Amino acid sequence: MADERVFNFSAGPTCLPIEVLQEAQQDFLSYKGTGMNVMEMSHRSKTFVDITSQSEKDIRDLLAVPDDYKVFYMQGGATLQFASVPLNLLGSKGKADYLMTGQWGEKAVKECKKFGAAQLACDTKATKYTTITDPKDWKLDPEAAYVHYCANETVNGVEFHYTPEVGDVPLVADMSSNFLSKPIDFAKHTLIYAGCQKNAGPAGNTVVIAKPDALGKELPICPSMLSYKFISDADSMPNTPSCFAIYMMGLNMKYMKEKGGISYFDEMATKKSQMLYDMIEGSDGFYSCPVEKSSRSRMNVPFIINGGDEALEKKFQEEGKKVKLYTLAGHRSVGGIRASLYNGLPLEGVETLVSHMKSFMQENAK
Repeated sequence: MADERVFNFSAGPTCLPIEVLQEAQQDFLSYKGTGMNVMEMSHRSKTFVDITSQSEKDIRDLLAVPDDYKVFYMQGGATLQFASVPLNLLGSKGKADYLMTGQWGEKAVKECKKFGAAQLACDTKATKYTTITDPKDWKLDPEAAYVHYCANETVNGVEFHYTPEVGDVPLVADMSSNFLSKPIDFAKHTLIYAGCQKNAGPAGNTVVIAKPDALGKELPICPSMLSYKFISDADSMPNTPSCFAIYMMGLNMKYMKEKGGISYFDEMATKKSQMLYDMIEGSDGFYSCPVEKSSRSRMNVPFIINGGDEALEKKFQEEGKKVKLYTLAGHRSVGGIRASLYNGLPLEGVETLVSHMKSFMQENAK
């Protein structure tokens, strides 16, 4: 069965480690002798509560989350957090700063404007989101309720390789697509959130990690299901959560700990991405990446072929399937090729991709 698996470069949902899938398969009909699948059992049962509690413990262990920080799960993906953040954190100030470095950051700005002022402390749209503005040129407001940034932009392939310095203003991060790929400096963050369908598990669950003082400040119009305090106080279960997604995430957390934790996956992220970028840079322009080198993502690598030859790019993808390379199309708004190198993608997948790039270049370069 495992021999049928392809190398899935999807930007999300994306591949999970084969070991995680096999463990879930083993317990699919009867989880640990209960006679039912996790998605069938009561979320109030001791069995499921233990699953949720263990997944939270493993997240805390992996990321060294401070004891006083709250860890809880929400639904609606990171996209719903674009509304949750201002509803919970704008408070009486009514304004927040946004570092807009990609399409997801732009969507977050649009959502914030429904509830208050979203100020662009950084805006790289004019560059087609291919860089991150030098911090000295950011226009930060010391009276802002918070500063929001997207740590890694999946569409445009731009990543912060440092934690923004924003003074005493609370820092909020969308870490959906580089969550669990490197350590997080929690001392500098008031709140981080991450949709799980990149590095953590399947779609359907969102992890929120917050300082205690970020809770209980929601606007009067904030729905209960978007209130951080309401969700946290209910231990992530005011209603039925995404049970199976939480379970699968828990299996993946256990696997990550067994592999060596964040340091292992941090090292692998650098190794896999550098291998691909070296191939691009060494192709004499046949392959090219539009993103400024200092801002390039380790998770999502966009590139074009022969200056953006769509026919060649389509051929590249079709021929790639012969060696099990799948889901390499760039985002519909950008085009080209995009290889997403999340934790679940094995090194062999990147090696196979680079080999395909070499042979394709030899056969098609003019």
